[in-house]
Amino acid sequence: MAYVDWFIDAVSVSSCNCDWGCPCQFNSVPSKGNCRAAVAFQIKKGHFGDVSLDGLRGCAMVAWPGAIHEGKGECLPIVDDRASEDQRNALLTIMSGGETDPGANFFNVFASTYTKVHTPLFLPIEFAEDRAAGTGHFAVPGYVSVEASPITNPITGAPHRVLVVLESGFEYSDADYVNTKTRGEGPIPLQWDVGHGHLCSLKFNNAGMIRA
Repeated sequence: MAYVDWFIDAVSVSSCNCDWGCPCQFNSVPSKGNCRAAVAFQIKKGHFGDVSLDGLRGCAMVAWPGAIHEGKGECLPIVDDRASEDQRNALLTIMSGGETDPGANFFNVFASTYTKVHTPLFLPIEFAEDRAAGTGHFAVPGYVSVEASPITNPITGAPHRVLVVLESGFEYSDADYVNTKTRGEGPIPLQWDVGHGHLCSLKFNNAGMIRA
């Protein structure tokens, strides 16, 4: 099948209500029996056909009543308000798994599990990420705020770095696992002070993740 040619090279901050490590990353069921999460990314370099996506941001708030693969999920997509109409359409297409080989990346996989997608929002997205320091932040005022920080040793308080490599993953080839504090309002409420998070690169095209 011929797709619109697209590519993104981005950095991402993700947060979910699972315990550190998130069993979903290892094909197990979520820590608390359900999955509630938020993710944001900033594109360093990208395009969708002739439309440049350089510097733009995207965010999604998501929830499932059980494990992700069991479906019945919902999603609230949020797109950078700086994006033009063409850029908005491009980002929404990518984030909804469009113009992509089936199962090739997590946008496409997750989209196949949604039964409800809320009307997309076009709002300012705050974003910062320092993978070396194990920190990150993203926020959409009135909807979601996530603070990522290193997992710490319970005795010394020293940062405890966790680097995970997934050779057959559909989101990242490697990621730093961190703690996240999350607050979410609106159609998908989110609230935890201690939850799983990961900082990673998203490097995708139509065929999926680029591992080089």
